[in-house]
Amino acid sequence: MLLKLLILILLVALVASLFSGLFFLMKDTDNSGRLFTALSFRIGLTVALMILVSWGFWSGQLGWNTPWLH
Repeated sequence: MLLKLLILILLVALVASLFSGLFFLMKDTDNSGRLFTALSFRIGLTVALMILVSWGFWSGQLGWNTPWLH
């Protein structure tokens, strides 16, 4: 249950980072680097999310719940 909560928190943080990057893209006229920072943060969150999902499948905490695999 904790793993699923962490994955949900990372997904919400990814969406927030996506919109902050969009905001910086639209509003920044100078070369402040905030867009690059938002992109770097989003890439880091994505890597952390992929590691958590991979670890969840490897440890057995996550699984496929599809009817055609049973």
